[in-house]
Amino acid sequence: MDIEIFPHRVLGADTTEKLLNGIESLEDVKKTVITGPRLPPENPNDDPRYVDRRKIIVNDVEVELKVKTGRIFVAITNEETIDEIREICQEYLPFGFDINIGKYIRTQKTVTDNIKYGDSEVADDLVGMTDPSAKLKDRLTIMDKNKEQDNKQD
Repeated sequence: MDIEIFPHRVLGADTTEKLLNGIESLEDVKKTVITGPRLPPENPNDDPRYVDRRKIIVNDVEVELKVKTGRIFVAITNEETIDEIREICQEYLPFGFDINIGKYIRTQKTVTDNIKYGDSEVADDLVGMTDPSAKLKDRLTIMDKNKEQDNKQD
């Protein structure tokens, strides 16, 4: 099951970082995708409009934020998780938000996946997450929760 978090404002980097850390800390969250207007690649020091293009830390993983967060899609398996996500959103999104239940993240290999990878097997984490004209590392960050839990136990 997927949910869409639709904030009533486009989020800045600090709010995005706090919100993603809250959401990603939940055990039931399988995949999180953020979308929004792309931030230009220029140096943010040259133009204050692009100050949100920076690296954020999400569950101890450094992620370069390349968009202003407009929507967040979250893949979950348990409906009770929606209430936990709602509480996190209420904490970090005081200006309001909507949560919608639906199918937002692809689970089957797409035509674009075929263009990018050919007939080779595509990992579940990558299905529907490709842009044939972009390098994958420029568009996607995969955070392995199992790896993070192993590191915390050490």
